[in-house]
Amino acid sequence: MNIILFAENIKCHGCANTIVKNLKKKKDVEMAAVDVTEGKVSISYPGNEDRSEEFSDVLRSLGYPPIGENKLISNVKSYASCMIGRLSKDENENQK
Repeated sequence: MNIILFAENIKCHGCANTIVKNLKKKKDVEMAAVDVTEGKVSISYPGNEDRSEEFSDVLRSLGYPPIGENKLISNVKSYASCMIGRLSKDENENQK
């Protein structure tokens, strides 16, 4: 199944990297991608079960709530996730 979620606070590719890395940890996730400019998160997994709430919970925990749910704490979390994502991306590029 393919689902698309729209989340707030996605500012850069560091944010996208953090989101993708955490979504891919979930069982059976085959693909996760983020469109930074639109705040769009695409996820693919086998089966027909609607897991959008499960994935929304992951996004919330990282500070990227669904559009319309943004709170100050989510904004702070997103900046921290953004920084971690940027550091992870830089480490991966340096290992090449």
